[in-house]
Amino acid sequence: MRRRVRVAECAVAGLLLLVGTACGSRLPESAFADRSDRPGRTPTRSGTAEPLRVGIITSATSPVGGNTFTGPRDGAKAYFDRLNARGGIDGRRVDVRTCDDGGSGVGNNECVHKLVDEDKVVALVATSALDYAGASRVSRARVPDIGGQPIGAAYDTYPHLYGIYGSLAPRDGKPGWDGKLYGGTEIYRYFKREQGARTAAVVSYNQSASAAYARLVTQGLKAEGYKVVTEQVDFALPNFRAAAADLKEQGADVVFDAIDTYGNAQLCKAMDDVGADVLAKVTNVQNWTSTVREDYKDAPRCRNALWATGSSRNYDDPATATATDHEAVREFRDGTKNLKSHSQWQLEGWAAAMWFTDAARSCAKTGVTRACLDRFMDTGKPYTADGLLLPVRYERLPEPPKTRRTCLSVARWEDADGWVSQGDMNDECFDVPQLSYKP
Repeated sequence: MRRRVRVAECAVAGLLLLVGTACGSRLPESAFADRSDRPGRTPTRSGTAEPLRVGIITSATSPVGGNTFTGPRDGAKAYFDRLNARGGIDGRRVDVRTCDDGGSGVGNNECVHKLVDEDKVVALVATSALDYAGASRVSRARVPDIGGQPIGAAYDTYPHLYGIYGSLAPRDGKPGWDGKLYGGTEIYRYFKREQGARTAAVVSYNQSASAAYARLVTQGLKAEGYKVVTEQVDFALPNFRAAAADLKEQGADVVFDAIDTYGNAQLCKAMDDVGADVLAKVTNVQNWTSTVREDYKDAPRCRNALWATGSSRNYDDPATATATDHEAVREFRDGTKNLKSHSQWQLEGWAAAMWFTDAARSCAKTGVTRACLDRFMDTGKPYTADGLLLPVRYERLPEPPKTRRTCLSVARWEDADGWVSQGDMNDECFDVPQLSYKP
C-alpha cells in the first residue's frame, strides 16, 4: 500500500509541474537587443562589505523523492559559488541560506518565516516548492522571489513573485484571469509541422489531477488538428502493457502523458515489449536530465525516441557534436562540473541566480534593497540570462491574450550524444491560440 501511495503522490507532483510549465509562452530572443554585459564573468573588486543574504526554498525531502526538486537549488548555488570566487557583487559576497520545506505547506510557511522574518534575506532565488503555501506571506513582505519554478499557480497570482517563465496575468491575489490560466499549443504545432505527427496518444492515470491535465493536453492536440487516442490506467495497479498495445493498434505516432517519471519509464518499457515504435515520446523540462540511461534502462528503443521541450537553452549543448557552441551554457557546464548529474532545472536555477545578480548590480547607486530589486524585476523588460532563457516578461494584462507568438526549446535524446538540440530555440516559433485551464 505504501508504494501505491507513493505512486499517486509522484503523479500529482509531476502533473503540477506539467501544468505549471504549460503556459510558458515566449518571444524569440532576436526580438530584443542583445546584452553586452555578462553577470558573473568579469571579476569584481574584492572587499569586506556586508554580504548580500539570499534564501533558497526547496522541497528536498518531499514525499515525491530525494532529488526531484533539488535541481534549481543546486544550479543557483553553483552560480553563487562561482560569483563569490570572482569577488561577488561589487565586492559583496552572496550569503546563501537554504531551507528544506519537506514538501508540505506547513514546512513551507516555516521556511518563509525563517528566511524572510528571521534571516532577513533581501530576496528568494530559485524556489522549487511542492506546496508554496507561504507565497502570500512572501508577497505581503514585498520580498522579490526571483526565478522560481511555477509548480503551482503562485507566480501567476501574487505581486513580487517572479517565476522563471514570466507571466502576463494581473497577479492581484487571484490566479491568472478570474481564476483561469492560459497556455499555448506550440508543442503540438511543432510535432505536427516538424515531425509530421498526425495521431497522438495521451496516457493518464484514473486520478483527478492526472485526468484533468490529460483533458488539457487533449484539448490542445485537437485544436491543432490531431486525431487523439486516450489511454487511462489505474494509478495503483497500472496496466501499461495494455495501454501500449492499444496505442500501437490505433497507430499513434507521438505520445504525450499525464503521469510521473516512474510511470513514464514503465510505459516506455511496455512500448518496447509490444513493439510500439513512435516518432516521439514527449516529456517535459522536469525529466530533461542526464540520468535518462538509468531511468529508462529497460526501454532502449523508446528511450531513443524521447523528446523534451521547454523554455531554456539545452544544458547539454556543449557536450554534443552537432550543437552550436554557446558561451553561457559552457559557463554553466564548467561551474557545475562537480555535480554528479546535470539537468535542465539546474540550468534554470543558474539563470535565476544570474537574474538576481543583474538586479543587484542595478542597485549600485541606491543600495541593494528589496524595493530596488523589485523595481528591476517589475519593469516589464524581457530578460534572457545571457541567452539561457527565451525572453521572460512580467506584465499585467487586463485580459488574457487570445493568440500569442511563442517559441520553444526542443531536444531529442540519443544514447551516443545525450540531449541533442533540434534547431535553435529562438527560431522554433509559432503563432498559436491560448487555451484556458483551471490550476
